[in-house]
Order: sequence, then C-alpha cells, then structure tokens
Amino acid sequence: VPHDIAGLAELYGGEDKFVKKLDSLFTVSSELHGPNPAPDITGRIGQYAHGNEPSHHMAYLFSYVGQPWKTQMYTRALLDEMYQPTPEGIIGNEDAGQMSAWYILSSLGFYSVCPGSNEFVLTTPLFDEAVIKLANGKTLTIKANDPAKNMYIKDVVLNGEKIDMNYITYDQIMNGGELVYTLA
Repeated sequence: VPHDIAGLAELYGGEDKFVKKLDSLFTVSSELHGPNPAPDITGRIGQYAHGNEPSHHMAYLFSYVGQPWKTQMYTRALLDEMYQPTPEGIIGNEDAGQMSAWYILSSLGFYSVCPGSNEFVLTTPLFDEAVIKLANGKTLTIKANDPAKNMYIKDVVLNGEKIDMNYITYDQIMNGGELVYTLA
C-alpha cells in the first residue's frame, strides 16, 4: 500500500513491528523449497526479489518509519549487485522499462514510491554529478561528495535551502537548480 504506509505500519502493530517485518524481508533465507521453487524469481536479497518489479518500493519504506539509513544501505546494495554493464546486466526482465526506471531514479538519489503522490523519497546518489535536462527547459544538477566511498546522507540542500524531509517533490525537481547531497 504505497499510498498509506503509515496505515500499513499500524496494521503490523506500529512502526517498530513494521521495521522488524521489513528487516526480516531482507535478512531471512532466500532459499526456496518445493517441486518448482519459482524459477522466475531473481535478484533476491533475503526474500526481497528485485527482479519482481511490484516490490521495487520496499527498500524505500524504511524512510517512512524513521530509518532512512536502511533505505540508503539497501538501495546502494541493489544498485551495485542487481545491475551490471553486461548483456545480462539487469536482474529479472525489463517489464515496460521498470527495471531501468528504478535504476535511473535511484542512481540519481530519489524514487517515487507512490506514483501520483508528488513525493520522491531520497536515497544516496550513485554519481558525483548528474545533470537532468527537464521537459520545461530547466536543468537539475545533482551533486554528491564521493558517493563511491560514502553511502549515507548527512545533509541535502536544494538551491541553497536545507531539505528537512526524507523526500523532495515533483515541483521542486521541475523547478530545477542544484540538489547537493553531503554524504558520510
């Protein structure tokens, strides 16, 4: 329920229990049993299957329950482990471009967990600098200090103003400018 993550957490008994459930998704054994143990499920970290596009938002849910560092840790692991510069470089299949879309947005440092919500949850960019030419003619320049070495977000500033939320909005992106991540 990407449209009501707070409600989902409450169904699990609160944020602490929800975090434990999310943690277990990524840490339980990825071994499958049975006569036909789902041969088309690929890209697993625990029971999370990155090759199954409907689960792409799961690593970002930690940011909604006060643990954004886990979002940053898991998205970096997914970027590093599930995508390679080879002919077989994408885990799973490219259903309508979702595998590539997840990679592009996540590598830029944000992702739309709930399309249509206007919010893009922040994560650690993969590049020192990226420039997006927006459809309205503006550009958004994204900068990060040594993301190859630094995985965790210390600070995010958009056009000189500190971002105090774990997300930026579509309107902020489309206004362009400079989005600067200070990483540690």
